[in-house]
Amino acid sequence: MPEISRRVFGGLVGGGAVTAVAGASAPSAGAATPTAPAAPAERPFRARTSGRSRRRPNILFILGDDLGWADLSSYGSPHIDTPNLDRLAAQGVRFTNAYSGSATCSPTRFSLYTGRYPGRTPGGLAEPIGSRTQGLSPDHPTLASLLKKAGYSTALIGKWHCGWLPDYSPTKSGWDEFFGNFGGALEYFSKLGQLGDYDLYEGDAEYKDLRYYTTVLTERAVEYVSRDHDDPWLLNLNFTTPHWPWLTEDDAETAAGIEEKIRGGNVLGALLHNDGGSVEKYKEMVENLDASIGEVLTALRRSGQEDDTIVVFASDNGGERFSYQWPLSGGKSELLEGGIRVPTILRWPAAVDGRQVSHEPVFSPDWTATLLEIAGARADKAYPLDGQSLAGYLLRGADVPERDLFWRVRGNRALRRGDFKYYRDADGADHLYDLSADAREQADLAAVRPELLAELKAAWEKVDGTLLPYPAS
Repeated sequence: MPEISRRVFGGLVGGGAVTAVAGASAPSAGAATPTAPAAPAERPFRARTSGRSRRRPNILFILGDDLGWADLSSYGSPHIDTPNLDRLAAQGVRFTNAYSGSATCSPTRFSLYTGRYPGRTPGGLAEPIGSRTQGLSPDHPTLASLLKKAGYSTALIGKWHCGWLPDYSPTKSGWDEFFGNFGGALEYFSKLGQLGDYDLYEGDAEYKDLRYYTTVLTERAVEYVSRDHDDPWLLNLNFTTPHWPWLTEDDAETAAGIEEKIRGGNVLGALLHNDGGSVEKYKEMVENLDASIGEVLTALRRSGQEDDTIVVFASDNGGERFSYQWPLSGGKSELLEGGIRVPTILRWPAAVDGRQVSHEPVFSPDWTATLLEIAGARADKAYPLDGQSLAGYLLRGADVPERDLFWRVRGNRALRRGDFKYYRDADGADHLYDLSADAREQADLAAVRPELLAELKAAWEKVDGTLLPYPAS
């Protein structure tokens, strides 16, 4: 076996190669299959460093909702076909050690929009936001407001989940346009959300459309990227797919039953849909998400803006009931790898070569810092970023900045430094894992490396001391 670094080996575990996902359709059963040349294999990431001048790019940041680490075929799913996202990966960079900013919806969105740990703001302490009293303060700078100051047009289409009207809204936090839902979950047809009321808005006004939600969002996103834009633009496209309830366009009858339960007062129980869903239904939802993203990317190409648009795709946290996570342990709401390691893809044809894979650890706040630097925008000095810009790594061949990745949720804590991860479970026990050799977090090194465990624990507590405390339960 050729010698490779431990980090590269750890990143390869569970990550399916993009070599077989260049977008070719499968032949029909029994058809003669001509021998085709094998698609080029992924190569370790290297910056282009050509020195060529570039215009300020548009930014299309797409979030899936509760999509697990290996739910894409390019990340190893054995049963879900995602040709459009696999093609996106083949045209850019696939990250194998990319993380969300937290283990649930709202805190990760806070970390992406602000570039800071969720615990820096009162709204970020909710895991997730569940009442009208919580939200992202309009006074706090965001990726959108900072890009807007730098001359960008800004829009958010889809799930906001950073607070409800009248106090909180994307249009109060830097986005010129908003079309989507304020809450964390909704029934895909009736649009009844987690507070029991209708939750589809254009700006701050209700917008009536009872069609399948993913279809509605896709149409809006296609319209936005197809416009004649005078300025560079930021579009946050936040799908709710494949978040519960487990519904596709063919499930209007099941949706009607969920709607009836919501109107009867069992809001959360109905939306959780514990009496429905399946691996097969989940597969349909993810494949529908992939097809929808394909429509948006096709519109972008036809608009002539593809080369000069950075596209980032990620999930807001790890997977749920029907997600495929292998080889990771855990899932949404916890800080084991399955709760925070997420599929992440970047494509920028004008500046970044395709068919590449990066095994460097990155997380949501890094993308905020990266996109601000690339766009020529500056963070507000009064609100220093916790993320580190990856622009030097992506464009100039620099190393990824050395820093710890930090997470805090009620009942869990975690910190990653290089290959090693400190983790405290819900019972208060501290663990130490070498992720390069043990991505599944089963070989606890706490007793073998007590000095390193103590060092990482102290580093976690130092950061925690700068954050807001959780309110009493």
